[in-house]
Amino acid sequence: MRWSDTDANGHVRHTIYAEMGVESRMSWLDQGGFGWAWFEERGLGPVLLEERIEYLRELGIGETVQVDMLLCAGSADGGRWRMRHTVTRASGETAARVTALGGWIDLRARRLALPPPELAAYLRSGPRSDDFEVLPPLRRQGP
Repeated sequence: MRWSDTDANGHVRHTIYAEMGVESRMSWLDQGGFGWAWFEERGLGPVLLEERIEYLRELGIGETVQVDMLLCAGSADGGRWRMRHTVTRASGETAARVTALGGWIDLRARRLALPPPELAAYLRSGPRSDDFEVLPPLRRQGP
């Protein structure tokens, strides 16, 4: 953890945990071939609908952490997903959990959108938590 990540109390400030979650999610997408340029070309982007952070242990300057990513919910159409990031100290203690509910935004229409089939397939293939749940589709099917 960097000096600039801390607050007046001498521990890592709250917004840094959310930023670690973003970096973990975007790194996973990039590893699958869905980097910044891919999203930009399609006028599509990930969007958060809700974010929750559980603070379990303090982190201080100079500590090393690992951040993982698990899909803990998703819709069959890939339009909505929930990802959980666990921030773990070098000692193995869990410092925090960041859970984000999100989807995809059509950057031109400024509305939620379904992902292209290859992105939806990548989401379905991602690492899942033991408590994975199926979310309703983004758009209702049928009349």
